[in-house]
Amino acid sequence: MKSKQEEPADETIAWLLEGDPAIRWQTLRDLVGAPERQIERERRRVQQKGWGADLLARQDRTGRWEGGGSSDGGLYSPKWTSTTYTMMLLRDFGLPAANPQARRACVPLLEQGLQRDGGISYGWVGRSETCITGMVLSLLSYFGHEDKRLEAIVEYLLREQMADGGWNCRRDRGATHSSVHTTISVLEGLRLYELLGGRDAEAVRAAQRRGREFLLVHRLFRSHRTGEIIKPIFMRFSFPPRWHYDILRALDHFQAVQAPRDERLAESIEIVRSRRSEGGRWPLENVYKGKTYFVLERLGAPSRWNTLRALRVLRWWEQGGGDAGGERMGTNR
Repeated sequence: MKSKQEEPADETIAWLLEGDPAIRWQTLRDLVGAPERQIERERRRVQQKGWGADLLARQDRTGRWEGGGSSDGGLYSPKWTSTTYTMMLLRDFGLPAANPQARRACVPLLEQGLQRDGGISYGWVGRSETCITGMVLSLLSYFGHEDKRLEAIVEYLLREQMADGGWNCRRDRGATHSSVHTTISVLEGLRLYELLGGRDAEAVRAAQRRGREFLLVHRLFRSHRTGEIIKPIFMRFSFPPRWHYDILRALDHFQAVQAPRDERLAESIEIVRSRRSEGGRWPLENVYKGKTYFVLERLGAPSRWNTLRALRVLRWWEQGGGDAGGERMGTNR
């Protein structure tokens, strides 16, 4: 049972529903429990108006964004206006997976990023980058780019999983401990590949369980050795997170896969609760510097993105978590 304090107030729901279609359809799905037809109707508006339509209008004739002068033709740089980061925003907005513009962008992401070792990188040849590989796998999977070469990408990520259960993009440079940044990107990629119905489903699920256990051992933000906070910025909530990790992004992943409730998350849940204002909203606590097409939300102001994500995380937690097999299959398709 949820306490009254955990229930989003009607005013908060109304405020969320006054936002962009990307916010509205997810509020209807995750907090209101609206009929499926209403949810899907609102979701289609992501490509017709607001933030999603604005980004789609900026795509060039090659299917890319922001190619000018970058060494990789705009596929990964500049941050945050490149094809990769624009597609990540469209993914998070919940752009319908069948959108033809997004699917057109998948072609150069795969064709010009795939390396001989099976992973993805841009701007240099021969050596893959694990963070980028996880992010691009998530995009190709989300937008339904069914290509047998995705199997090679997944095999690369499974090989790169470290003994502690996570991933680190600096492994080839001597890293012996996983990175939370790399791990969350890979977990998101493997999850969406699984939803796509890719091969080696059991191996992919097992890798995800090990990756989540790595985060749990660290209670999402503490050293597993000393218990000290790894980095205070992990407790500041950003949207969009880009390639960066924070505990709200991690908790939103746990709720998305309907993972079982684990008490090692309790401290992070209390941090989320503590950031709620008296008005029932969460502020935007951090923004990563770099060029953007437009500002989604103002730093320090109430954030619909953080409020939506915090509320659905708390709802999942108060309902006792999931069963690790009860994920909504329609979440991102």
